[in-house]
Amino acid sequence: MAKKVVATLQKVGSKNLAKVIRSVRSPKTGAYTFKEEIVPTEAVQEVLAKKV
Repeated sequence: MAKKVVATLQKVGSKNLAKVIRSVRSPKTGAYTFKEEIVPTEAVQEVLAKKV
C-alpha cells in the first residue's frame, strides 16, 4: 500500500504533498492507533505542532 501512496504523491504536475502518520494512545483502552493525513508539504510542521 505504501508504494501506491508514494507513487501518487510524486506524480508530475501534482501539488507537493506529504503523508503524516501519528501514533495516538486511546484513553479508554491504552492501545495505540495510527492517524494518517495527507497534507501539503508547507503545512507539515503546523500539523505536527498541534495536539491531537
